[in-house]
Amino acid sequence: MQIIIVGYGNIGRTLTEQLMIEGHDITVIDSNAEKIEEVIGASDVLGVVGNATSIGTQIEAGVAQADLLVAVTRSDEVNLLCCLIAKRAGARHIIARVSNPIYNKEIQFFKEDLGLSMIINPQLTAAKEMVSLLKFPSALQIDSFPKSRVEAVGFRVEEGNAICNKSLKDLAGMFLGKILIPIVQRGEEVIVPDGDFCLRAKDEVTILATTHEIVGFFRKIKIPTTAAKSALIVGGGRTTIYLAKHLIEMGVKVKIIERDIKRCEMLIEMLPKAMIIHGDATDKELLIEEGVEDIEAFVANSNIDEENIMLALGVKTLSKAKIIAKVHRVSYNEIIDDLDIGSVIYPKNSAAEHILKYVRGKRNSMGSSSIETLYRLNDNRIEALEMVIRKGASVIGKELKDIPWKSGVIVGCINHKGTTSIANGNSVIKEGDTVILFTSIKGVKNIEDAIR
Repeated sequence: MQIIIVGYGNIGRTLTEQLMIEGHDITVIDSNAEKIEEVIGASDVLGVVGNATSIGTQIEAGVAQADLLVAVTRSDEVNLLCCLIAKRAGARHIIARVSNPIYNKEIQFFKEDLGLSMIINPQLTAAKEMVSLLKFPSALQIDSFPKSRVEAVGFRVEEGNAICNKSLKDLAGMFLGKILIPIVQRGEEVIVPDGDFCLRAKDEVTILATTHEIVGFFRKIKIPTTAAKSALIVGGGRTTIYLAKHLIEMGVKVKIIERDIKRCEMLIEMLPKAMIIHGDATDKELLIEEGVEDIEAFVANSNIDEENIMLALGVKTLSKAKIIAKVHRVSYNEIIDDLDIGSVIYPKNSAAEHILKYVRGKRNSMGSSSIETLYRLNDNRIEALEMVIRKGASVIGKELKDIPWKSGVIVGCINHKGTTSIANGNSVIKEGDTVILFTSIKGVKNIEDAIR
């Protein structure tokens, strides 16, 4: 697909990198010449320096031939104007980043009146991801596969846990094939394990199953499954507003610490059911005074990555709360992994993933791919692909054990006419089934790419 990306900030950069991997032709527009030099120098991408609200700039970028234009600058108004111009100039589909809560009630109007294919709200997307993690407090990460009705949930094996020092064969016997462990990360090593693989303390394990089976699995191995009932949030930005509204609707008691007094006054007006505290959350005494030792969930959600990381580390020594930290720079990945601070949310990744889902859906309709959902896991070293098996596929009617899969490929589950089952060697794939593949191979677009 011919895709134009307006704005080469955090989301634009992430989106460009991932769409490049998937084989699309990308043109980036940004008013900052240094950013355009960066994108041209780092990848096979066209760059245009200029104001994207100018029809001349968009024409130079090839808007008339574009299958999609995505406007993800920091200004909602600029993004909406870019999309309006692009639609009238011939772009087939348009996506705008709109994140101001004031516009949230007007989203449907924008979509209909401007002809937007999709509106992406990074702060709202991040807040929803946080809510999912607070519903499942033991999870480090949760990825949902809507068509197959299963989830991939990551968690850490602790010393003394019932599955510690057990082989996957033993676990298969204990749980009667209702769960699958397709990925284990041990230190820096990411493993697609076989039945003889033995789990150890500190392994980060991904489990694939329905929500019901995951809850049953966690209960059986004595991992808490009760959602948090109280939350302390640091930072009063847009993500916090969306998060607090969701949590309050769930009956969660919410406290927010914000150091800007004017922001506090605005939060009091927008969130009357939350307790707003004016103060500096880096003050340990303030955190203790506000009950951090007894809180069930702590969210470090300021606009400073370093502060969020340090707060998460500090609270870990004070409390047994579920800890979530918001981080914008992926360059902190390795440091964060070593620190073991809990769940980390990268808003730009979440926003880019939603746009990618739309792009994949459009590509599927053009017949060039069968992927419905794709997640990049374990620092992008593993891809989890939900795909539809189309007529003529070579795997149809064969047992999985008889198919010559490439190294680094494992079938997670098969959904047949609405019924999902965890895959095993005797499972048979049929036309129209939806399957989930876990693979370390890049660029898999359909089931044939996973076969030798």
